[in-house]
Amino acid sequence: MAGHELIDGHLAALARRLPAGAVGELADGLTETWEHHLGAGLPPAAAARAAIAEFGAPEQIVAAFVAAAPGRRTARMLLATGPLVGACWGATLLAAGARAWPAPAPAAALVVAAVLLAVVAALVVAATSRRSYRRTRLGAAGGCALIALDATMLTAVLLLAPGPAWPMLLAVPASLARIGLTARALPAALTR
Repeated sequence: MAGHELIDGHLAALARRLPAGAVGELADGLTETWEHHLGAGLPPAAAARAAIAEFGAPEQIVAAFVAAAPGRRTARMLLATGPLVGACWGATLLAAGARAWPAPAPAAALVVAAVLLAVVAALVVAATSRRSYRRTRLGAAGGCALIALDATMLTAVLLLAPGPAWPMLLAVPASLARIGLTARALPAALTR
């Protein structure tokens, strides 16, 4: 690892809680800082303690990475836009006379409701996580599921609506914009 057991222990604590790429970058910086302190005349153990003190405790480092996690940002964006997009679709369904459309089987309606609740729960966990980087990755899963739900809604309305209703002029672009923004954010949320 880095070259001193104190630094190696610090990095091991971080490796249990952060992605490998982030720990690799931290290892480089911590090693460089340790070497700087060695060059300034500190003994190895004192140089390691000084480098670790500059970087902060694992809890502080993890909290900073969690706060900046792409999955957390994605989840927050989706939770912020969800009620607006949902209201647009609710108005569209009412204006388009959705009550007269063929009703889905009760089991299908329950599955869609359960998926929507699970997605919202995953997004809430990702958006509110403060100490677990892994939980922020639920934002990517929620984003994928919301893309599927938006696409399902677009398809259902296009196939079943007898004609365009004025709220569709808001709902369709809102869903398409959310699909595009989510698809753009997903690679970072999945890989970092």
